This record gives sequence, C-alpha cells and structure tokens, in this order.
Amino acid sequence: MQISLVRDAIADAARAVVLPTGIGKLTSTGYVPDSVVVPCFFVAEVEVTYDKTHGRGTDGLDFTCRVLAGRADDRSTQRILDAMLSGAGPASLKVAIEAARGAPGELALGGAADDLHIERVQGYRWYEHQGSTYLGAELAIKVIGDGNT
Repeated sequence: MQISLVRDAIADAARAVVLPTGIGKLTSTGYVPDSVVVPCFFVAEVEVTYDKTHGRGTDGLDFTCRVLAGRADDRSTQRILDAMLSGAGPASLKVAIEAARGAPGELALGGAADDLHIERVQGYRWYEHQGSTYLGAELAIKVIGDGNT
C-alpha cells in the first residue's frame, strides 16, 4: 500500500458527509493542515505493521484522524461534532468513510487498500492547533492492504 494514496482516499471519502443546514461543507485533507477552517477533518498519525501475512502479503496501517468542529464553547458546536461521530446519519464520518470500502470483492478506497474499518472514537476534547483551541475528537481507522505495492 502507498500510504499517501490511502491518506488522500480517506480524506476524499470524509468529504461525503452532509452537515446540518447552515454549517457549510466539511474541510478535509489527508495531512495535518497548517491552518484550520472548521469543521475540519484530517488524517494525522499513522502506525505501520509490516508482514501481517507471510511473504509481504499484507501490511496494516493504523491511522489517527482528527475532526475539529469549532472554537465556540456551546451546545451547537458539540451537536455538530456529535453528528459527525454518530454511527449513522448523513453527517456520520463512519458511514461516509466506510462507504469507500467498495462492494463485496472490490478493493477499498478506490483500489488503494484491501479493506478498512473505523474502530473507535477517542479523545473527545479541546485540541490546540496553530495557537487556537478547537472542540474535536479522534477517529482510529484500521486499513489493510497489499504489502508488495
């Protein structure tokens, strides 16, 4: 698997979320941005596990992605974040990203990986980014794919 292709494909899939009226579109990138336009989703850290099967058959990538909903300390920002972290609904990042798994027998993320799964949400808290504080959370995404590509 090519890590850069997987990062970009995850970010592309996240853009499919439909946020509540008046919120605008989700800004989404495969890398940590210099500056944030909220709401914002980005792929941050990656851990690589080589040789999950013999002969370079399968590698595993564990991504930590962040979603930053806003800077306001109010209920509306928390509701936006809650909608994106929900397991269902038009604003669900889980639904949008896992839709990129493809149909049975197809490769995931437009051919960049064999499969992916959002394992959990963690760190629902305030995050500092470039000197500003944002309400956000992390999504842990596991991706598996060909170790030879």
